Amino acid sequence: MSRLPYAKGSLLFAPMEGVTDEPYRKIIEKIYPQWDYLFTDFYRVPTVGKITSAPLLRHLGRHTMDNERVRSKTGFQILTAAQAQTLDVAQAAQSLKLHHLDLNLGCPAKKVNAHCGGSFMLTDLKLMEETARKIRDNFSGVFTAKIRLGYHDKSSFKEIVLRLIDAGVEAITIHGRTRDEMYKGHADWDAIAMAVEFSSVPIIGNGDIWSVHDVDAMFKHTGCYAVMLGRGALKTPWMAKLYKENRNKLSELHETFLHYERLKYLDEYFFELEKSYLSYGFSESNILGRFKSLSRYLFDDFDQADSVRSSFLRAPNLSDFQHSLQNLH
Repeated sequence: MSRLPYAKGSLLFAPMEGVTDEPYRKIIEKIYPQWDYLFTDFYRVPTVGKITSAPLLRHLGRHTMDNERVRSKTGFQILTAAQAQTLDVAQAAQSLKLHHLDLNLGCPAKKVNAHCGGSFMLTDLKLMEETARKIRDNFSGVFTAKIRLGYHDKSSFKEIVLRLIDAGVEAITIHGRTRDEMYKGHADWDAIAMAVEFSSVPIIGNGDIWSVHDVDAMFKHTGCYAVMLGRGALKTPWMAKLYKENRNKLSELHETFLHYERLKYLDEYFFELEKSYLSYGFSESNILGRFKSLSRYLFDDFDQADSVRSSFLRAPNLSDFQHSLQNLH
């Protein structure tokens, strides 16, 4: 029986570096509680120094730790490497009684890969398996992994999945691209469907899910246990709400309605985020930087999207950013 903290058919908000810290997750949970599960941005396992539970607690966030309901629907993702102190971090997570660790084996960043972390481990399956076993042997909570199809190609894809299962991983999220593909082309949903067929643990589908129709298509095409959205969640943070409220009438959703929904939600999204960031001590310049980063996908569906996006990216201060929001209506 699955120990996963989310049910079959769930929608998961992906872990994203520089985005899904506690101030951000707190607002997603508050205004879009239809998301079944969220993740921290990855915690980079140190290579030197004494490991204690304190930095893990800071990364998770005190609000999350102290709120049982929020903690129960928040996974803690780690990114490690051959020389990093993986065992010590797993033991620290155990001492904190974290309920879920997710191992990042998909990050394609050059700097991360150069230090033998993230998707680099997909090139060294012995190292990958040893790392997973080290975590499994020292952590009794739910243990999952997020992967790509491979590094240069997907020739080892099936072996990657089977080795992780053998090492004790309880579910695997699959982004349907190799590391070399980065985010180019189309995610290979057929590979995800194949994994669903041969895997003995739940498979979570990820990649190229930009709309409620894509959510539905991913479930139907692959038969996956759950769907995880990354860039699609940044484009439409209210996706889970939109999907769950309309799942029985998706064919009736039209672009005019979806555009209206986007306009309706954008004001609330940025208003609540600003309050949250301020409450955590962010400066206005830091908040503006976050807002500009979040604007990367939000306006893709607008007429003259590049021009609209540019008006937000050029905003010299929060007031101008908010003025651009008002001009959208």
